[in-house]
Amino acid sequence: MLALPIVGNALPLAAWPAEWNLSAERAFHLCGQAWFLWGMWWLLMAFFSKSTKRRENPWQRLEHVLPTALGFVLLFRDQWRPAWLNRVVFADLPALSALAVVVTVVGLLFAAWARLALGGNWSGSITIKKGHQLIRRGPYRFIRHPIYTGMLVALVGTAVAQQQVRGLVAVVVVLLAFYRKACREESFLSEEFGDSYVEHRQHTGMFLPRLS
Repeated sequence: MLALPIVGNALPLAAWPAEWNLSAERAFHLCGQAWFLWGMWWLLMAFFSKSTKRRENPWQRLEHVLPTALGFVLLFRDQWRPAWLNRVVFADLPALSALAVVVTVVGLLFAAWARLALGGNWSGSITIKKGHQLIRRGPYRFIRHPIYTGMLVALVGTAVAQQQVRGLVAVVVVLLAFYRKACREESFLSEEFGDSYVEHRQHTGMFLPRLS
């Protein structure tokens, strides 16, 4: 049983169990495992997409694929030069490490929820599917690009577990890539759905819910 020390007249405070202590190194490893499992599921789900009606050209795709790939390489590669990318910016605290894992898993689950809501309309590239639907269920009721939101949240959690400057740089690089991709997706959807998509934009935020 846990000892419950009494501090003055305060309520008993539960001691942090030693077996729950989580180092930043272990937390980063768990985050990497979560990303791997999520990625495997994501690839399997790609087989359930509808056939394509219209797609961005290969050069347009590279504009967001390359910086996204760079962000993940920055995050998961062990050492980088210049040395400032490896500078530690987060303390190795068990509670912070545990929180980083939780944030990573929650972000990935949120992205998975959005992927399920999107159904066969999903594609890794910017496309319009045959029989494409304007999805407004699940997280799409509040956010136009919730998959990116979930992935960015997960990236922040993983960057905190990783502790170093390069993790924060990775988040910024991927954010910019997602923003560029989201803008082009919205151009495609506006052309496909016209006033319906304009109305949808008025009630939703790009990556976060609208506050007004």
